[in-house]
Amino acid sequence: MNDEKPGIWEMAVVHRVFRREFGALPAYIRAVRAGDTDRAAVLAEHLQDMLTGLHHHHEAEDRMLWPLLLERASLEKDLIHTMEAQHERVAALIPAIEELVPGWVAEAAPARGERIAALVAELSDELDAHLQQEEEEILPLVTLHITVEEWERLGETGRDSIPKDKLLVSLGAILEEATPRERAAFLAKLPVVARIVWKLVGRRQYAAATNRIRTYA
Repeated sequence: MNDEKPGIWEMAVVHRVFRREFGALPAYIRAVRAGDTDRAAVLAEHLQDMLTGLHHHHEAEDRMLWPLLLERASLEKDLIHTMEAQHERVAALIPAIEELVPGWVAEAAPARGERIAALVAELSDELDAHLQQEEEEILPLVTLHITVEEWERLGETGRDSIPKDKLLVSLGAILEEATPRERAAFLAKLPVVARIVWKLVGRRQYAAATNRIRTYA
């Protein structure tokens, strides 16, 4: 963990969640049997949650990170513009996916599911390349050019975008990907009440949510 910029490691954990879920979704979607609209609805809800989360994550960077880096890390403008272009490619795939989902949920037709799965796989590939470059080349610039307060505001914007009824599931997704040290540090930053709620309710809620998504009899 980077003690000078505490939020850096948290960003990396969030990235792991995006990689895991978008990487797994194409196989889940392709496995849905023809006509199984209930299963399609479960996956469609999860897919939409992930797409919405990714949109807010990138939107916050577009508004709050790239302009500051363009101003302060002027020698890296080409790199930052590359990040912006990668965001645009990912963003273009989101409505293309969303347009197909209602019809798939209504009928669970395999052909439509395959089109969605192919687009999600394409998004996953684009995202993997983007996140790797961001972690290797952008996060070091953040350490040099972005203050702790600015970085915390970026994180707060992301957290504020999560619907209240999804907070515990989102926390579980992050804790699943965190190392033991990261998990302890993340939980330590939460208010005492939030830690108690996670222990008493959140663990079970997250287990039920992931079981619903990942198990298909």
